Amino acid sequence: YKVTHHLQYPPGTIKVYSYFECRGGQFETVCFFGLQYFLKKYMVGSVVTPAKLNEAEEHFKIHFSNPVHGYDPKLFNRASWEYIIANHGGKLPIEIKAVPEGTALPYKNCLFTMENTDDNCYWLTNYLETLLVQIWYPTTVCTQSREQKKIIMKFLKDTGTPQVIEGGGHLFKLHDFGFRGVSSVESAATGGAAHLVNFLGTDTMAALMCAKEYYGEAAAGFSIPASEHSTMTSWGREKEVDAMRNMLEKYPKGTVACVSDSYDIFQACEKYWGTELKATIEAREGTLVVRPDSGELPGIVLQVLEKLGSRFDCTTTSTGHKLLPPCIRVIQGDGIDIKSLGIILEAMKAAGWAADNLAFGSGGALLQKLHRDTQKCAFKCSYAVCKGEGVDVVKDPVTDPGKKSKKGRLTLECENGEWKTVTEGKGDPTKDILVTIFKDGELLVDEKFATIRKRAEIA
Repeated sequence: YKVTHHLQYPPGTIKVYSYFECRGGQFETVCFFGLQYFLKKYMVGSVVTPAKLNEAEEHFKIHFSNPVHGYDPKLFNRASWEYIIANHGGKLPIEIKAVPEGTALPYKNCLFTMENTDDNCYWLTNYLETLLVQIWYPTTVCTQSREQKKIIMKFLKDTGTPQVIEGGGHLFKLHDFGFRGVSSVESAATGGAAHLVNFLGTDTMAALMCAKEYYGEAAAGFSIPASEHSTMTSWGREKEVDAMRNMLEKYPKGTVACVSDSYDIFQACEKYWGTELKATIEAREGTLVVRPDSGELPGIVLQVLEKLGSRFDCTTTSTGHKLLPPCIRVIQGDGIDIKSLGIILEAMKAAGWAADNLAFGSGGALLQKLHRDTQKCAFKCSYAVCKGEGVDVVKDPVTDPGKKSKKGRLTLECENGEWKTVTEGKGDPTKDILVTIFKDGELLVDEKFATIRKRAEIA
């Protein structure tokens, strides 16, 4: 419907200024990420062309036609698009100011603002909402991933293995299994890259390509050789131990993961890994990661740890928690979301197991089981200029006070660790953390992935 909005603004409108925020949501701290991808992909350069304009008009003639009343040619704003081509070379006369990507700040704060830079293109600001509000997705993935990182770090400390964090091992504790569980390749790319802001483990290749092409990171994530059920069950039940031995022989060094619940996870832990293949595992230069992939949580994790612990010599951490030897660990990749992750780690702690025994894999819950209202993301107009007069604009529905929007021109300020969005043009521009990153078709700030990661780090 936005194609018709140029007819709806008050007469004499020359400026529309809008902003994006998380109005609330599941997590009180938001980690902003993904805007640079959308700008580079869709908005930088001469993106409006005569060919695109003609194609769009043909589509809208059909899309907005009525079997009784026909088509109203005023609905499609052809003259204004032609104006952009003629006067701006097809570049979008828009200015965007945004908080630097990777910044973690409380929700209910402005994350970016957008306004037209040409008085004749006031209608363009909110026309672009549909595209740019899609950053709700990478921002929400990044936010939730970061919250899971906090939980993992807490339990690593609480169970006596802070050295894992000091050595960067915690960055491999939540592995992205999510490519096949998302709605599109673009979702895998942007969501997977968002997760990599916080971690280093992934099997989502699209995320690596996104980080490389749009954020200048040659290798944003890493993986290891790992089996799936097809490569194990194709050997047959009677030769499962041979399939397991094959994994150890084909990958004699480094970390290798093996799914072990094809038939009997307990037999796999005790008889195969813990007896027949134990000497090979202990002699390897690296770590075998045992993967259960079924069973009730958190019980299955504790049962696997107990079975392995009965066969391999454990040590005790400073907090009295048991730790398997470095040659063997466990990864739980079935049923993992932010809730079950915390439940499992809490159960391990209570049962006397150190968090470092376990890594997690997460797929649909990491990249797909969220939506725009997870963090209540919204884009609203807060200021306009009509007939030469500046007007503070606000939405304030009596039926939902939580949807009240911010009013006027905004600044995002932080003093002594306290963040606030100052409204109604009352902020101090010298303290504004929002940075002009896009103007008139040009990207003014090109962030590197390493810089974004640094901002997002958890103390």
